[in-house]
Amino acid sequence: MHPKFEHHTHARTNCDCVVHRRDFLRVAAATGAAAGMMSWTDAICLSAEDMRKRGMACILLWMGGGPSQFETFSPKPGHANGGETKAIATSVPGIQIAETLPNMARVMNDLAIIRSMTSKEGSHPRASFLLHHGYLPMGGVKFPTLGSHVAHQIGDPKFDLPSFVRIGGRRADLGGAGFLGVDYDPFVLRNPEAKPENTQPVTSLMTKQRFGRGKQNLQDIEPAADARYARRLEMLDRLQSDFGKIEGADIVADHRKLIRKSSDMILSPKMEAFDLANESDGMRDAYGRNPFGAGCLLARRLVEAGVTFVEVNLEGWDTHEDNFTRTAQRNEIFDKPMAQLITDLKQRGMLDRTLVLWMGEFGRTPRINARAGRDHYPRAFNIALAGSGIRGGQVIGETDAGGIEVSERPVAVSDLFRTVYTTLGINADHENMSRIGRPIKLVDGGEVIRELLG
Repeated sequence: MHPKFEHHTHARTNCDCVVHRRDFLRVAAATGAAAGMMSWTDAICLSAEDMRKRGMACILLWMGGGPSQFETFSPKPGHANGGETKAIATSVPGIQIAETLPNMARVMNDLAIIRSMTSKEGSHPRASFLLHHGYLPMGGVKFPTLGSHVAHQIGDPKFDLPSFVRIGGRRADLGGAGFLGVDYDPFVLRNPEAKPENTQPVTSLMTKQRFGRGKQNLQDIEPAADARYARRLEMLDRLQSDFGKIEGADIVADHRKLIRKSSDMILSPKMEAFDLANESDGMRDAYGRNPFGAGCLLARRLVEAGVTFVEVNLEGWDTHEDNFTRTAQRNEIFDKPMAQLITDLKQRGMLDRTLVLWMGEFGRTPRINARAGRDHYPRAFNIALAGSGIRGGQVIGETDAGGIEVSERPVAVSDLFRTVYTTLGINADHENMSRIGRPIKLVDGGEVIRELLG
C-alpha cells in the first residue's frame, strides 16, 4: 500500500474528557508558540490522535441554492439593500440576525457567524463543487468531497455503519469519495423518516416468512437463515473471482468492498440508529415535523452511534424572485431544527466533539431585482458554525453598509476548509495520491481562522 493511502484504525467513544476541546486548542497553541519550535497549526495537528479517540464528528447542514445573507445571518435593516427584512437581538448583546430566525437567536452563545466569506464562483455547479471539495473541478482528477476526506482521516474503517451519510439532496455536484475509493463514498438516504431500503436483516425476513407456521422454533430459523445468507455471499464471491480473472479486477474489488460493507451494515444492531421511531414525540416535536427536522434528528442519532460525517440537505434557496417570502419559508424550516440540534448535542455532552456547519454555495445580490428577488452573489456571503471548540457568541468579518463589499476580515473557501479540518484534528496539509499519480493536499493554501478557536 502506498504510504499516502495509509490511515489509522481507531475506536469511537462517547466518554467525557477532563480537558475540553477548546481548552486543548488554546493550550496546544500556547505551548507551540512558547516553545518556538512549531507553528500554531502544527501544534493543533498534534491533537489528531486525541481527536480520533474522542470520536470527533461533523454535521454539515447544506443550504442548496445559495441562501441570502441579508435574510439570514447578516441583515442590513435601514439600508435600501436590506429590503423589508428586519433584525432581532440575539442572546449575545450587539449581535443581530434576521427576525425569521428566533430559535437561532436564542443559541447565539454557541454560534459563530462568518459574514465575510468570499469567492469568485457564481454558477451553482462550480460553486457547489468548490464549497464541498475545497477545489474547483479539474479534468482527470476526481476530488473527494469534504465528508469523504473527514471519514478517511478520522473515521473507523471497522465501524459497522457508513462513516459518511448524506441525507436528502438531489444534485450530483455534492460529490463523492473520488480517488479515495468506494470505501469513503457517502451512504445516501433520501427520506430520513424511513429506514434505508433493503437493509432488513436476513434473519428478520426469514422469521417473518416462516415463523408463524407453527412448525419451527425461532432458534431453528435464525441459524438457518444466516447460513443461507452466508452461502449466497460465498457463491457471489466465486462468480466475481471468475470474472476478475478475465477482466474487471478493479470493478470486482470495489464490488466486493460494497458487498462486505452492506452485509456488515444490515446485520449490525447499530442499524437502530436510523429508526426515528425510537425517539419520543416530544423530541420529534422539538426538532420539527418536517423532513429537514427529521434529518437533523437523525444526524444527532447517527453521530451518537459513531458515524463520523453526516450531511443534511435543504434545497430551494435560489430566490431570483419573491426572495423575502421564499427565504422566510426556508428559514422557518431550518431555524427550529438547527437550534434544537445544537441544544441537544450540548445537553448530551456531544457538542464539544461535533462540528455543526451551516452553509450554501454563495450569497445573494445586495440589489433587489425587478421580481423582488436576489441573484447570485459570491463576492460576500455568510456561514455559521458551532461546536468542536468553535468559540461561539461572535461574528467574524463584516461587509460595508450596503453589503456590497467585504470591508473587514475576508475569508476564502480555503481558509474555511483549513479551519474545519483543524478543529477536527486533521492535518489540512496531508497529501493523498490521486489515481493519475499526483499528490494532492486536503487544502491548497489558506489560513486557519484563529478567532474561531479562541
